[in-house]
Amino acid sequence: MRLKVCCEDRIGLTRELLDILVRRDIDLRGIEIDQVGIIYLNCPEIEFEAFSQLMSEIRLISGVTDVRKVQFLPAEREHKELRALVESLTDPVVSINLDGYIDMANKAAQDLIGSSEHQLIDEHANTVFPDFQFAHWLEKEEASQSCRMVVMAGLDFLMEVMPVHINDESEQPVLVSAVVQLKQVALNNTPQTVFRTPSDHGFEHLVGQSNKFKQLMSQAKKLAMLDAPLLVQGETGTGKEMIARACHRHSLRADKPFLLVNCVSMPDNAAETELFGMAAAEEGGSAKKGILEQADGGTVFLYEVGEMSRHLQVKLLRFMQDGTFRRVGEEREMQVDVRVICSTQKNLPELVAAHQFREDLFYRLNVLSLTVPPLRERSADVMPLAQLFIKQFAADLGQSKPSIDDALADYLTHYAWPGNIRQLRNVLLHAMTQIDADVMTIDDVQLPEIEKMPSAMKTSCELCNTFSAIVPFLPPGSRREHRAFTPSRAGNGGCYS
Repeated sequence: MRLKVCCEDRIGLTRELLDILVRRDIDLRGIEIDQVGIIYLNCPEIEFEAFSQLMSEIRLISGVTDVRKVQFLPAEREHKELRALVESLTDPVVSINLDGYIDMANKAAQDLIGSSEHQLIDEHANTVFPDFQFAHWLEKEEASQSCRMVVMAGLDFLMEVMPVHINDESEQPVLVSAVVQLKQVALNNTPQTVFRTPSDHGFEHLVGQSNKFKQLMSQAKKLAMLDAPLLVQGETGTGKEMIARACHRHSLRADKPFLLVNCVSMPDNAAETELFGMAAAEEGGSAKKGILEQADGGTVFLYEVGEMSRHLQVKLLRFMQDGTFRRVGEEREMQVDVRVICSTQKNLPELVAAHQFREDLFYRLNVLSLTVPPLRERSADVMPLAQLFIKQFAADLGQSKPSIDDALADYLTHYAWPGNIRQLRNVLLHAMTQIDADVMTIDDVQLPEIEKMPSAMKTSCELCNTFSAIVPFLPPGSRREHRAFTPSRAGNGGCYS
């Protein structure tokens, strides 16, 4: 119980209040003098009869004008009001004491970090925010307000670190703690740009929990530091370009350009000019620099190199041999220092065997290689990716982030995802534009129906024998379809359902 005692300002009155509590064997949990003439007491609850006697005895103290029961002490009320205010913020907020340990984290911060407040309390700030060195901020930066870009759970945030001062008895400000506020950086809200991948994305933006994902990241970080050509292979939509960009950001060339050449979209003459540049059209005119020249010192990413024409393959082979090339229409040779990273969803050895891709170029490009596994082979990554995309969409669309119910989580985890991460992202985007509730359910997600295969086909493929184990996760009324596809697409030489 909390008591508010209104009284005159006289010496010894507080002592008389405490003597009454001692005589009645009532524990004092706290005492607070809010202003002259008001004393607050915090004691355990007591029986009604004992409470009535206590109130009467306090009123008999000389100088006491009134005593009543209140819900909170002033400091308690202020603390709860402040806590409610912080909890209402949609931005993650964390309080750090001067020893560098977390004192408080609101619900948004707990959701982002993936830990309860109980787990976060007394956790060192450097563990939660590895990009923020608290001791350096306290000493070198003199605890001044600071802003910096950080990446947490695959998302970009503007982290504001603000010192908290309170006045001492002499009204001088004293540093007591720091508050960290994270503001999510949303991409441009226009439909044309909302899903473009920022050029400076690194490995910290890639999210996953499966062993295959962790092995891929470990291998990619090692290969990123080398200068040899790198071939990134995998099905469409698996994130090959993201990995190529991350490798560039993790390399010694990170401060140099990363330029992309789309080997699919342009005819030979345009692609050759785009890659190698063009000589000046007339004397005194200016030549056009190609991507190789513009990327000098950096990285050139050949997107879907398996689609490159035979003519362009010959041109590229010459460059891969010694780093020299000629602009279109020019005799003078140029030399640049670039690292070449390629991606392909095609089986290049099969293309070589079919004489559709030069064998000598294949061995020039395939010095180092990474194979990105399809999403169906790393189902543990589906929900972390789904949560990441929903957070991004919520920020970009200016709406609150819905939670995912258990039935939908099971369904997404066990779906085959022939379009991989890109399909997952697009499906969730459509759901986010339609949802008007706080929880996303199976009814909000539109995925191609998959018909149940004929019983005669169930034993034709080992993978399909798992059909019965997946049925419980299908939404009511959905169907399954057994579809054959090539070994290069499947990655397992069979079929998928």
